[in-house]
Amino acid sequence: MDIRYSAHFNDYKTYTTRQLRDEFLISGLYADDEVSAVYSHVDRMVALGIKPVRERVPIDKGIDVWANFGTHSFLERREVGIFNIGGSGEIEVDGAVYAMGAKDCLYVSMGAKRVVFASADPERPARFYAVSAPAHKPCETRHITLAAAAKRPLGTAEASNKRVINQFIHPDVLETCQLCMGLTVLEPGSVWNTMPAHTHERRMEIYTYFDMPEGSAVFHMMGTPGETRHIVVAEGEAVISPSWSIHAGCGTSSYSFIWAMGGENKEFDDMDALNVSDLK
Repeated sequence: MDIRYSAHFNDYKTYTTRQLRDEFLISGLYADDEVSAVYSHVDRMVALGIKPVRERVPIDKGIDVWANFGTHSFLERREVGIFNIGGSGEIEVDGAVYAMGAKDCLYVSMGAKRVVFASADPERPARFYAVSAPAHKPCETRHITLAAAAKRPLGTAEASNKRVINQFIHPDVLETCQLCMGLTVLEPGSVWNTMPAHTHERRMEIYTYFDMPEGSAVFHMMGTPGETRHIVVAEGEAVISPSWSIHAGCGTSSYSFIWAMGGENKEFDDMDALNVSDLK
């Protein structure tokens, strides 16, 4: 497991492009029949990529659970949200099997002991993207389709940010301890995912970008409002966004992204809004 430690906003101002990418960008999430995991000390969130091809892959494959969490199983004191952004697959949770189509989500409660991933067709394997947060009590494990997610249309074509925010793991949909996750889909011709930007002083966020045409990129904006930077992000990569950082992005074409939040509360609108003129 790759461990990322917290960075202070004064330190980050001196980072080179290489240091920014090493600290905040998550690459190489999807290796055949493996689990790739990054543990961020920002609110102790874990981002995972699981790509089962010809094997059934457990969530803790290759992870020393005791060394990283001090527990006997991955979800002993954690909850996890999982999206499928590839071909059809399934997830087995303690004997219960959930069929996972494209853009389906599964919330798995704290206390689940066995979580195993599989693809329906090795020629079109599933790609499971997951984010796990510390938890304090069991909740209900639940499968959520794109149709069942709460919808929040935002933006305009004129501002190049017309999009639909699909809230999957959210208080309006189901109970969790602290984890919130959703999937935002940009309309064709729209490229900005969040502008004007904002920060979350009480919560961190992780973005992962996908549905990107070959050869395209997203310029993910981060940093303090008066000292912004960008990270060029490719298909399937993710970015860790500390609470002091803005998180917005502009693509060379339309795309989709999954956002995951953890921290002090689950209030979607608890954000510190900024004007474009505040950014430097």
